[in-house]
Amino acid sequence: MSIAISGLEFRYSGSGAGVSGIDLDVPPGAFCAVIGPSGCGKTTLLQLVAGFLRPAAGRIALSGVDVADVPPKDRNVGVVFQNYALFPHMTALENVAYPLKLRGVPAAERRARAGEALEKAHLSAFAERRPGQLSGGQQQRVALARALVFRPRALLLDEPLSALDAAHRAAMRDEIRAVQREHGIATLHVTHDQEEALSIADMVAVMEGGKLLQLAPPRELYDRPVNRFVAGFVGHANLFDARVAGGMLETPVGPLATRDPLPPEGAAVTVLVRPEALEPISEAHVAEAVAKDDGALVLMGSVTRDRFLGSLRRFDLAVRGGTILGETSSQAPIVGVRVPPGAVRVLPPEA
Repeated sequence: MSIAISGLEFRYSGSGAGVSGIDLDVPPGAFCAVIGPSGCGKTTLLQLVAGFLRPAAGRIALSGVDVADVPPKDRNVGVVFQNYALFPHMTALENVAYPLKLRGVPAAERRARAGEALEKAHLSAFAERRPGQLSGGQQQRVALARALVFRPRALLLDEPLSALDAAHRAAMRDEIRAVQREHGIATLHVTHDQEEALSIADMVAVMEGGKLLQLAPPRELYDRPVNRFVAGFVGHANLFDARVAGGMLETPVGPLATRDPLPPEGAAVTVLVRPEALEPISEAHVAEAVAKDDGALVLMGSVTRDRFLGSLRRFDLAVRGGTILGETSSQAPIVGVRVPPGAVRVLPPEA
């Protein structure tokens, strides 16, 4: 079960909004998260794959079958919406069995298969309850069981966890991933939650302005973004305009060394430094930090903003030429940071 999209084009009537030139392959069993700012085309892409919208051009293939002209009911895709879209007058078992009823499955078989799907979702004890008698997490699992009960070609998730609190959301995203892996279904998951995307996806697609900017495994996306937008959108980032000079990168905060290949002398580039890659300096360790000879730039300054975030601390350090954002688990007073060469990424030139 796979999803293959090529040259996909769609525009909403009366506006320039839509998607353009989308090429995206989700192999059998892979989980692809789609992220991007509001209005970038994430949900439009999902609706095109589901068949709720008709593309102006391009190909959508599910398990190798071109479905661009196939109506939604015949695409055999499972969809879980943000609001779950459960029938309030039906029990959990009846909700899960409903797609099988539409497909003409005999009553005894659909009841058995729905019961099996609820058991896998750990909901057998709630089979006779209606949605109003279930918690948000339980409703979400019913919706997921309903989407999987007819063995779909693909699974489409449209912000299915946004209504849950943080603790339940973390638990449910792991559960969704486990169920998806068990069934081996190619999955597209639209979300605004970057942590969710990076933690459960095999690959992450970043969209902006209706275009797919980058598709990559989470670590590659975070460490090697293709442009300034992706670097700034995914996670937290220090981004500097720089110029190559004498084998170094001249930036507003000072000359930075890097282990990345350098463009020609004089080239203008964008430099990325992730906050957690900085090495904070406490007052007691200034001399030690300065004496260390590894090519790092030492920046002394003052903390202008300090945020306690539980397991980590995020701070703004005012230095010459601007402000640099850092993260650390240390609670010691910070008077500077070291920027080691391994922390400095040179982004590809803008197209």
